[in-house]
Amino acid sequence: MEKTFENALSELEQIVKELESGNVDLDVAIVKYTEAMKLVKFCNDKLNDATSKVNKILTEDNELKEFKTE
Repeated sequence: MEKTFENALSELEQIVKELESGNVDLDVAIVKYTEAMKLVKFCNDKLNDATSKVNKILTEDNELKEFKTE
């Protein structure tokens, strides 16, 4: 199954809760932190991609062009 933004965000929230609990050994915390940073990058990439798509509009001849406000 392909990872979605929502799934990644949910995983990230769970890791944050675990780390904030203070009941995680240092070695486990380092692994969890590394996982969290990968999820942050994934979410950031997804958001950047969505922003890029939203900043484009479909023209009358069905071409995508940058949306510019003036």
